[in-house]
Amino acid sequence: MRKKNIFLLTTFWFAFACSLYGNNILSLFKKKSTEEALTPPNPSPQQKKIKVALLLDTSNSMDGLIDQAKSQLWTIVNELAQAKCDGIKPTIQIALYEYGNDRLSAMEGYIKMVTPLTDDLDKISEDLFKLTTNGGSEFCGHVIQTACNQLDWSPDGNDLQVIFIAGNEPFNQGGVPYQKACALASSRNVIVNTIYCGPYQEGINGLWKSGADITKGNYMSIEQDRKTVYIPSPYDDKISDLNTQLNTTYIEYGNLGKEKKIKQVEQDANAEKYGKENKVNRAVSKSSYVYKNKSWDLVDASDEKDFKVEEVQTSDLPQEMQSMTIAQKQKYIETKKADREKIKTEIQQLNVQREKYIVEQKKSEAPENTLDKAMIEAIKKQAAQKNLTF
Repeated sequence: MRKKNIFLLTTFWFAFACSLYGNNILSLFKKKSTEEALTPPNPSPQQKKIKVALLLDTSNSMDGLIDQAKSQLWTIVNELAQAKCDGIKPTIQIALYEYGNDRLSAMEGYIKMVTPLTDDLDKISEDLFKLTTNGGSEFCGHVIQTACNQLDWSPDGNDLQVIFIAGNEPFNQGGVPYQKACALASSRNVIVNTIYCGPYQEGINGLWKSGADITKGNYMSIEQDRKTVYIPSPYDDKISDLNTQLNTTYIEYGNLGKEKKIKQVEQDANAEKYGKENKVNRAVSKSSYVYKNKSWDLVDASDEKDFKVEEVQTSDLPQEMQSMTIAQKQKYIETKKADREKIKTEIQQLNVQREKYIVEQKKSEAPENTLDKAMIEAIKKQAAQKNLTF
């Protein structure tokens, strides 16, 4: 009976309050609901991009520079692969220009875009190994301006976008003032880093530091003719063997497939020209997330949201898959993917031990004044401004 009276009394007072303040109470509920509807959920962190344009002087005196670029590509890629922002790894694209070579068009300032911004690392490697030197006129302002206008830069300023220009002639040669070109780069949210191939003060006198300062980039000098020194490790042979196994997990398809699979092996061989240790650096790159080949490999293509194996023409498939059912094709791809992940994990684990070994061996050595060291130092410093960590 007492509980019933309490319930009736509570109901009475609630009804009374609603009659007096009902509109206000209702409006409070509506306001809260509206606010909740209008308040956007916490946005998930966006994947950043790292875009790197490498502008190399290919005039007669630059053989050492080109050699360093060829031999150190995979060291640079492996450093880039360590970048993160809020736990999310960025996409990485690299572009390649050559300038100052008499074989190039005088009408275009002796400049050539060799490779646009791409995540196709085998293409970058292939194009680097095609570079040759020849006498010419080196117009730094012109090539910077060209790269700013031709490449697909992000407009919002959230991504890390850098130009590295390397050479050994005065920075102010040619018809395009370097001040104008660097100001253009700054307006496109691109940092210009300058690398003088010669004595540090000589580069300052040649205005290379002045060019970098305009975009708050790094000025560096390197010994261009210094050969890359690799330290062999007890883990190299095993990683090299795993790299051979890794290549067997690629399933070529389409017009590009067979050609690109051959080129993959060719770039392994190109890397090995500078020693087995450099081939191992490439294998480490291939075991990281930055090495993707969705345009010709079914395993990478299958990671795309809209991928459907049944939509791939039978004639575009490798011979061993052409008679398979859809279920068999999917199983074949999944098996190769599982094999690949296992091999990649093993390479990464071995490389952790390899890196520790190399660090120990290098303790007594003086720091190398080379292209890769200059680029990595600048990238890490400028990445911090975009909340990227390594």
